[in-house]
Amino acid sequence: MHVPKKSSTFAAVFVQMKENLINLDTLELGLHTYEYHVDSAYLKGIEKSELLGGEIDARAELRLREMDYDIRVWARATVQVTCDRCLEPMTITVEAEDDMTADTQDESKNKTKEIDLNWLAYELIVVNLPLVHSHQAGGCNPEMDSLLQDHLCTTEEPEAINE
Repeated sequence: MHVPKKSSTFAAVFVQMKENLINLDTLELGLHTYEYHVDSAYLKGIEKSELLGGEIDARAELRLREMDYDIRVWARATVQVTCDRCLEPMTITVEAEDDMTADTQDESKNKTKEIDLNWLAYELIVVNLPLVHSHQAGGCNPEMDSLLQDHLCTTEEPEAINE
């Protein structure tokens, strides 16, 4: 994955705000760049997540206009998930990028419009996880691997007869 370097034309900002929230109501129009880190504590705090923990390094470029904004997010993560074979924790490395456009107009004029950068990075990583999570050959828990081997079908099933 190619993460673009900052250039002098970007309004580069290192996000050091609580929870990596961007308040669109107070942000100036134009391009804003954010680099941030999502730690394991945040990931573990997400209810019903398939991530057991990990770390995400991310970069977001936000172009704010009067009526809408574009945001592009790049993320690199090393996360822990449960192995589908042996049910033990395992580590997966994921790199992904995505962009979207959203409306800045809100039906409720009293509601603050915020973008949660942590959540965007989390979602980007989760949707880019491999469909099957399994250790490399020989990496599964040996006890569980032995149990699985005991239940493998080793004989061929007879072919169905068409009548």
